[in-house]
Amino acid sequence: MDDIQVVESKPLIGDKDLQGLREAVQQLVIKEHDVETPFGRVHCTMKGVPKGDRPVILTYHDIGLNHKSCFDTLFSHEDMQEIMQHFAVCHVDAPGQHDGASTFSTGYEYPSMDQLSETLPSILKHFGLKSVIGLAVGAGAYILAKFALDYPAMVEGLVLININPCAEGWMDWAAHKVSANHFVVIIYIKFIIYIDPQHHFFFKLQISGWTHAMPDMIITHLFGKEEIQQNHDLIGRYRHHIVNDMNQFNLQLFVKSYNSRRDLEIERPVPGGHVNVRTLKCPALLVVGDSSPAVDVVVECNTKLDPTKTTLLKMADCGGLPQVDQPGKLTEAFKYFIQGMGYMPSASMTRLVRSRTASGSSVTSFDGNRSRSHTNEGNRSRSHTNEGRARAHTSENQRTRSHTDNMDSSVDQAPKSTEVSC
Repeated sequence: MDDIQVVESKPLIGDKDLQGLREAVQQLVIKEHDVETPFGRVHCTMKGVPKGDRPVILTYHDIGLNHKSCFDTLFSHEDMQEIMQHFAVCHVDAPGQHDGASTFSTGYEYPSMDQLSETLPSILKHFGLKSVIGLAVGAGAYILAKFALDYPAMVEGLVLININPCAEGWMDWAAHKVSANHFVVIIYIKFIIYIDPQHHFFFKLQISGWTHAMPDMIITHLFGKEEIQQNHDLIGRYRHHIVNDMNQFNLQLFVKSYNSRRDLEIERPVPGGHVNVRTLKCPALLVVGDSSPAVDVVVECNTKLDPTKTTLLKMADCGGLPQVDQPGKLTEAFKYFIQGMGYMPSASMTRLVRSRTASGSSVTSFDGNRSRSHTNEGNRSRSHTNEGRARAHTSENQRTRSHTDNMDSSVDQAPKSTEVSC
């Protein structure tokens, strides 16, 4: 009989490697849901598994886009994978805007922007979520801002790209966008008189020509004039997506809803002023490319928000879609933002350190002394260093947060929104 030598068996994968594998497998978990809300079904895509009480990153896209065309470039970027190891992501598509969406029936009443924000509590309840960190662009940024104003306890932070909180009508928007880019649109207006059996007169206003001009209007909403004139490949790709991939009937309804939005009526808090000022209660990062058509409205929005909670990020060499033009820089800024909320203290930071730019006295670059003063509401100030040490709570009088080794106390003498160039 042959002797059989029995050796100690060792696992093929160590505990550390197994943990990494679990995290990698988790990222492969992608589930699509049609969530019932008070204003119809909303298509959502959950990537990853929510982790206990930790918030989920919730995204919302702009008009002419859906979650894939708006955020795929950003979330497929290598630097974003570190964030996704810590957070699950819930992508929300506006009704009828997702891939393969069925055409709404004639007479369907599309939700208003206010109503779209009211669908979000049902979505959080469906997934068993207590809170989110919002990441949104354009129309989606408006929706998430409205949601945060109405349900502040459900929103821990907001990254708002190209937000316009102001009301804007169809004709004003179309006239501005079309004339600015030298497009020629012919609009036919027709009054039709109807007489019912009781001989009552009814007037109907019929407008045609919008369908043909819709792609051009959306392109000028998404991209700056310089991009449209010079980056033909990018514009051509998104124009093709708008015309061929989006359901045109549903898209018109979403655009109409956005351009019928109301003013958010946010107001900057004043020391010693009214306590119940309508403003965002959570930390907010406003992002805009330096050649974006939304620069002016984003800067204006910044002047209306709480200066102790808001950072304005202007991205150099960037057009209308920072998450497409500069996904690495945006990811790095997102990491800083999340760290400021007390999450991911040891996340690696490299890209913005290599792309340092500064301008003017009101602009702070990422290589300078960065600090944001926070109100004593919540007393959640935290200090972070390069080594990722620390979640140090400060007193009501300190209220500062720094992302570098050295702190410049002079920056915090007057409460003002921090502007960051990168």
